[in-house]
Amino acid sequence: MTARALARLAAGDFRERVRRPVYAVTLLAAVGLGRLAVPDADSHWGVIDVGGNRGVYNSAWVGTATALAGALWLTVGGFYAVRGAIVRDDTTGVGQVLAATPLRSAGYLAAKFLSNLLVLASMLGVLAGTALVRQLLAGEDRSVDPVALLAPFLLIALPVLAVTAAAAVLFETVPPLRAGLGNVLWFGLALLIAVSGQSAHAPFGGLGVQHAVPSLRRALEEQQLTYNQDGFSIGLTETEHPLHPFRWDGAPLTAGFLLARLALFLLAAAAAVLPTLWFGRFDRTAGRPAAPAPAPASASASASADHRPPPPARGSTALPGTVPVRAGAFGRLLAGEARILLQGVPRTWWAVVAALSAAVFAVPERAVSGLLLPLLWLWPVLLWSRLGSQQTEHGLAELLGAHPAPRRRLLAEWTAGVLLTALTGLAPLLRMLAAGDGAGAAHWLGGPLLVPSLALALGVLSRGHRLFQALYLPLWYLLVNRVAAVDFMGAARTAGHPDGPHPLLVAALSAALLATAALTAEARRGRPGRPG
Repeated sequence: MTARALARLAAGDFRERVRRPVYAVTLLAAVGLGRLAVPDADSHWGVIDVGGNRGVYNSAWVGTATALAGALWLTVGGFYAVRGAIVRDDTTGVGQVLAATPLRSAGYLAAKFLSNLLVLASMLGVLAGTALVRQLLAGEDRSVDPVALLAPFLLIALPVLAVTAAAAVLFETVPPLRAGLGNVLWFGLALLIAVSGQSAHAPFGGLGVQHAVPSLRRALEEQQLTYNQDGFSIGLTETEHPLHPFRWDGAPLTAGFLLARLALFLLAAAAAVLPTLWFGRFDRTAGRPAAPAPAPASASASASADHRPPPPARGSTALPGTVPVRAGAFGRLLAGEARILLQGVPRTWWAVVAALSAAVFAVPERAVSGLLLPLLWLWPVLLWSRLGSQQTEHGLAELLGAHPAPRRRLLAEWTAGVLLTALTGLAPLLRMLAAGDGAGAAHWLGGPLLVPSLALALGVLSRGHRLFQALYLPLWYLLVNRVAAVDFMGAARTAGHPDGPHPLLVAALSAALLATAALTAEARRGRPGRPG
């Protein structure tokens, strides 16, 4: 495959993916986090804390802080924005067309890696522009140094994002990791990368943090400011007082650091084409046993007669193999949506819910809302992400568009999600009621209302399951780390009272999300060419 053909394939894939809603949402979240990396001078929130200090907002500090924040978020959220290209080629038949061309597997995988990297690099470019604007608006040092501003994006963030781009390719070529399991697993791996990448012993420089630490320490010592060896931290944190500014003009670029970052980039590229060893180039017959020879006509007819289902009883309107439902129309619709939502769920999944629910009655009361309830409301994340997206992902959108009561069907789908959420969190609610924890029970209601509403709205807007997973997992992580602003289930408490938003506010947000889903679905039904 020529370099020009590789570039064309990657560019076409890039243009297709930047039009998707998940790209815009991930980019907006990245810009928001970049804004938090350079907060107002009197802010108590920040992303980088150097022992109670922060750099003066010059090009070196703003570029480094924004690049580190971008690397952290795009390692997590960017993965969900870029993955899915190989699976989409397989399901749409494009892969089978490509398999009939001289295109080799290594070239195809390299093109997907390159397009993944282009998507992430485009987000990184927007973050670099955000950093420049933020430096000028902050007004502490308006002299722009392009090298000091842009070097952190190229040397700190881009190699890390190359690892993310390669991981997206790798996960899509391993069947167990193609769908939701891979999304959840990557969230855990991304957190591990974020934590271990800050270590001085991280391979290839990790996140690049330790490259800056010695120069930060020297700058603080020269300005006679205190620095705690364990004081450097990266992550969204709240401080008691605004951070104290100090002058820092950036870290020197050493040959060792540059070679380490180049090695990390090349290793990621090699990992992206590693699946060549097992990637089947969309050959659906690979590894399958040969089809059995057809049976004689008489034998086939006999077998069909022996296994013919019995006719329905006289007067029954049920299809063969079904049981008539005596409930009203909405009840039947709800039962159907619940079956669709829970299809394929193994017994072991329910066994985990049962085990966690039993543990609720054996642990101290503070562990119920602080640990077990968040675990119970993390476990169904793959099921929630089906809301609003299954009909599109399985090619049923046109068929269901002809439903005579689309709002009722959407409400039934949401209600099925509410029931699933309430069922998985029932044991903590019973424990709270038994303990007389009325405030905790009121905040508990936020889960069954907000989570299905969020999943349904994001599923309808993006027509896929990944956007909800990409947003809910970080939201859950902030929640269990006691960030009260996002604690809709009452996990963070002071003197036993939940610190999160008022239940009425959570209910209002849930209603707004549900209305957004309904209006979006209605607007799409009304488009020309769609079933009305």
